[in-house]
Amino acid sequence: MTSRVRTRFAPSPTGDLHLGGAWTALASWVLARARGGRVVLRVEDLDPPRVVAGSAARVAEDLTWLGLDWDEGPDVGGPFAPYTQSERAARYAAAVDALDALGLVYPCDCSRKDIARAASAPHAGEELRYPGTCRDAPRGRAMKREPALRLRVPTDARVGFDDGARGRLDQDVARDVGDFVLRRADGVYAYQLAVAVDDAHMQITHVVRAVDLLASTPRQLLLLRLLGMHEPSYVHVPLVLDADGRRLAKRAPRETVRALREAGVTPAQILGRLAQGLGLRDTDEPATAAEITRDAESREIAWTRDDWRAPTTWE
Repeated sequence: MTSRVRTRFAPSPTGDLHLGGAWTALASWVLARARGGRVVLRVEDLDPPRVVAGSAARVAEDLTWLGLDWDEGPDVGGPFAPYTQSERAARYAAAVDALDALGLVYPCDCSRKDIARAASAPHAGEELRYPGTCRDAPRGRAMKREPALRLRVPTDARVGFDDGARGRLDQDVARDVGDFVLRRADGVYAYQLAVAVDDAHMQITHVVRAVDLLASTPRQLLLLRLLGMHEPSYVHVPLVLDADGRRLAKRAPRETVRALREAGVTPAQILGRLAQGLGLRDTDEPATAAEITRDAESREIAWTRDDWRAPTTWE
């Protein structure tokens, strides 16, 4: 395992890069560059119906325009190629086979409606917990539909970790999540599995991403521990909100990097605002990525925990 810092930015090619994506890209980039490390660009295109043609190339163009480069990725290659998830299915299959050899995989033909009917109703914002309907069903039984593959979560699966922005966190995965999907019924490998396997294989040392993915971390760490694979450190930064206080998403075209660029906003204006919001600088004055990195080199990064509202004006 490398001792050099390695971070990754892993966009889903489902639309143009918005400020929330640029926010996490900058955080990941600065963490690596301030410590003399490497940056990986990985395209997470596992869900074919959601992929927008040309989106990956447009995101790469916007990152380049901002001055955020990468050392490994789909366009430049690297020692852990391919860097596009749709080309990495063999690795995910091997991980499922390894878990199956441990007796930790089983088929599940429950529909979401079946699960909702059998499980207690979740509270607002909580995921629907799988009640284990198929967990002990005999292998070889007749299936109602094409099955998904689930992880048989060990009953003692309590996962703790230290988050670089949130502190010490832990979760009882068996109690709070239950047996989760590794491969969907349509054959698509689940996000939790693919991301965990890719981060380990690509020797990512620090995963920097938004706090809305914090709930995924215990499941990914559990998979890595069961597989005996390398565990990265995690930093979960706050969300970027729109003018109404809602989480910024790709449905907000005015907050895309491309739209701001076309409106005459400069990369330094965008990066300066983002850096101040993240806690990387004390001022929101325009700054290049290199200038922000120099500031981060001279002090310990104190990541903010406060969600950041995208500005309505950029003057």
